Amino acid sequence: MSNEMLGLIDATTSFGDLKELTMMRSLAAVPFGGRYRLIDFALSNMVNSGIQSVAIFPKYHYRSLMDHLGSGKDWDLNRKKDGLFFFPPPFNSQNDHLASVLHYIKYHKDYLYRSTQEYAVIAGSNTICNLDFNDVLNRHIETGADITEVCKNGDPLDMYILKKTLLLDILDAHHDESRYSRYGLCDVIEKFPQKLTGHSYEYDGYAVTINSITDYYRYSLELLQPEIMEHLFSPKRPIYTKVKDEPPTRYSKNAIVKNAQIANGCIIEGHIENSIIFRGVKVGKDAVIKNSIIMQKSQIGEGAVLEGVILDKDVTINDQVKMYGTAEAPVVIQKGSVQGALMNS
Repeated sequence: MSNEMLGLIDATTSFGDLKELTMMRSLAAVPFGGRYRLIDFALSNMVNSGIQSVAIFPKYHYRSLMDHLGSGKDWDLNRKKDGLFFFPPPFNSQNDHLASVLHYIKYHKDYLYRSTQEYAVIAGSNTICNLDFNDVLNRHIETGADITEVCKNGDPLDMYILKKTLLLDILDAHHDESRYSRYGLCDVIEKFPQKLTGHSYEYDGYAVTINSITDYYRYSLELLQPEIMEHLFSPKRPIYTKVKDEPPTRYSKNAIVKNAQIANGCIIEGHIENSIIFRGVKVGKDAVIKNSIIMQKSQIGEGAVLEGVILDKDVTINDQVKMYGTAEAPVVIQKGSVQGALMNS
């Protein structure tokens, strides 16, 4: 079954409530879980399902996404036949924000014509789960549906399976580009000239979709729960990402760490509790970090206190700075920022 599917990943999605993390990168490239990017989950699900041809459709700020994906080697997609395909947006106008992923797929539909697979899997880039698309395809074929949508507790997870020929028919049925570009897949299907049958595949594993800063904060810290970690990061179905070689993390004799995930390459001299710490972070003496997410290569000064905080990459927190947020309103510090004591006094 796996060789019958090709993958299409929608990396066009953006949300205003995530602007602090997406001003310099696409949502698909937002770091997550200490060493991953959001797109790693959709891409790994496809690869683990035997899908050997995957196309990525971005919209804005996709340089970091291209850098992360590279040739697709880390996902075993650097192939002579099939492999990873990256299709930058074909236009640049004031109406770009109206374009759905279907507009982009239509522009690059030669990719569909050249592929030999019978079915297309369309997935968003901001859903966190570990799903076998072969199970979805089997159900899709059993039910005889035209399109199958993956759901969790009845809520859509922005993942679909349909025949490639039907997808091409749907794309070709809409000639009014100005109207067509405003619609997502479900809206376009509803306007398709023929009546299509749909089926909902109910996924019973852990699955969440990140649409806001509060979602990002909440679901990041949920990774500290062992049962969620065990389900998401199964040895049988690993989540792949770009490999970074770093030395092991070094802890001082006075460091205190409780219920935290700490990536490699860090220097920890302070107190960390209920937090996610990415690669290459330095935490100074007597610094306290609780219920926070600290992205790679950030520097936390001596005696600083961070609680309910999200630090993007390369942030510097000077000595004695104190910052407090909540689960409902975490403090978010943009990439490359410097926070000094005078700024917070």
